[in-house]
Amino acid sequence: MRAWHVETPGPVTGHPLSLHTDDEIPRPGPGELLLRVRACGVCRTDLHVTEGDLPPHRRGVTPGHEVVGEVADLGEGVTTFKEGDRAGAAWLRWTDGTCKFCLREAENLCPHSLYTGWDADGGYAEFMTVPAAYAHRLPDGYDDAELAPLLCAGIIGYRALQRAELPPHGRLGIYGFGGSAHLATQVALARGATVHVMTRGEQARRLALELGAASAGDAADSPPEPLDAAIMFAPVGELVLPALAALDRGGTLSIAGIYLSDIPPLNYEKHLFQERQLRSVTANTRADAREFLGFAAAHKLAVTVHPYPLDAADRALADLKAGRFDGAAVLIP
Repeated sequence: MRAWHVETPGPVTGHPLSLHTDDEIPRPGPGELLLRVRACGVCRTDLHVTEGDLPPHRRGVTPGHEVVGEVADLGEGVTTFKEGDRAGAAWLRWTDGTCKFCLREAENLCPHSLYTGWDADGGYAEFMTVPAAYAHRLPDGYDDAELAPLLCAGIIGYRALQRAELPPHGRLGIYGFGGSAHLATQVALARGATVHVMTRGEQARRLALELGAASAGDAADSPPEPLDAAIMFAPVGELVLPALAALDRGGTLSIAGIYLSDIPPLNYEKHLFQERQLRSVTANTRADAREFLGFAAAHKLAVTVHPYPLDAADRALADLKAGRFDGAAVLIP
């Protein structure tokens, strides 16, 4: 099969990914599914794995964790799926189920957790395996390319929105407007929120307004009114300060990314006083995924996708880094 591997992490312009054309098709172990990949989203986390912002966990790993696949084979003991089913693989691949975090339904904080496309080979390939207990049933009404970004961009955006504690009909700020932000915005709008978007790309600002945002300005602009909550999707630590300053009393800023450049020093009175909060987001739970995919089944989301052939994965990552598209890129084998 064809599969991309991160040979030596480094700047994507230096071609750290290499395409292998003769990899063996993996065999599913006990409790696993073998998926024939039908679509795989291109996530900023893949860029962090490829460039080494995230330390390597597996030498030569195949990235990709927004995977829509067809079940091609079943490992021993699997009864929840059958061959031919459509199934999704997401970032969270495995947790121990016994630590204090798992036992209190916070499996995203499990210290022994494993991740698709970081600890195990992911979906920049024609086939991959996933534990059946961490595979997802997918909603009807979407094609494969539209479903792929829902499996990370959508789920993480949903969790970030929950962590931001946006009150009913509140005012939400969105910093950065890529694959995850354009989905979280639609969830917030469906709940009656007013959404203000701050992002560097003119094309992304246009998309935000088309989806229903009340305003769309540059990344460091001040929103036209105080915010009850904000979500930081851009991995730019310098934007944390203007985002906190834009919050109304009691507001919360939720940082959605797995990686963020350094945050400059905060001024307590300007950025945190009056019970403003700064919160991080760490992966997601399977319950988050079920809730969000249920929401997507009940509310047809407009998923902006840009398809690339599997052989162009390195170009898709370079385009992502350069901000050459709005919405989400998706690899189609």
